[in-house]
Amino acid sequence: MRMRATLGVVTGALALSAFAVPAAQADEVHGDTAISNVVVNGGKPVVVGATAKKTITVSFTVKDASGVDWAQAILYHGANIDTADSGAVANSSDGRATCTVVNATTKTCKSTFDMKPAYNLINSVAGGWKVWAVATGKDADYVQKDNAKSFQVQRLSKLTVNAAPEPVKKGKTITVTGALTRANWDAAKYSGYGTQSVKLQFKKKGASAYTTVKTIKTSSTGALKTTVTASVDGTFRYSFAGTSTTPAVNATGDYVDVQ
Repeated sequence: MRMRATLGVVTGALALSAFAVPAAQADEVHGDTAISNVVVNGGKPVVVGATAKKTITVSFTVKDASGVDWAQAILYHGANIDTADSGAVANSSDGRATCTVVNATTKTCKSTFDMKPAYNLINSVAGGWKVWAVATGKDADYVQKDNAKSFQVQRLSKLTVNAAPEPVKKGKTITVTGALTRANWDAAKYSGYGTQSVKLQFKKKGASAYTTVKTIKTSSTGALKTTVTASVDGTFRYSFAGTSTTPAVNATGDYVDVQ
């Protein structure tokens, strides 16, 4: 296997440190070594807040008729690993996965990775990421996959709501305000998410589910404001469906007593 070693630590968003990858960008297979069942973060998107790192697990299965020697996975953002603009290397001392024997031909492998705002996460790399993976058999067979699995890395979102006045007379106007914000990895804080469609929902007192009243858009700063007519007691909330870079979120409901 032709390998090129990349040594040293690249700080900031381009953190792909101390790993070795084949020079070719396309998948390579030599012999019967196979990688399958790749799962990132339990199958859920990786959602990261404004400042705290998030440690995630990647698991996969490796098979080879002669037995499995070793395996490695790297997470990256970009068209392929050679042109990646950010990434993460497994937290083991040599970057390799920890593999457990299933039988003579199969191992299950796991690696943990740190996703860190302002280190390997900046706002521009939110969205689709990929898993690069390589595994070798004891007979020197190997497989290398440029995209063994795709997954989402998202900026944690927050949503608030306030319905006023409380209490309110039936037939009067209720003003419902709020704000949609999300992690700003570049600035280490939460910033408004502008021009996004958000649903105003209402749950009548005694009901079990919310219904949508109307859909409005956030301002350029993420602010929300609309009005409704008071009719019956119940709870208002805003609901955001999410995007590829930002997860869905519901505001904690605000109860209004209509008199």
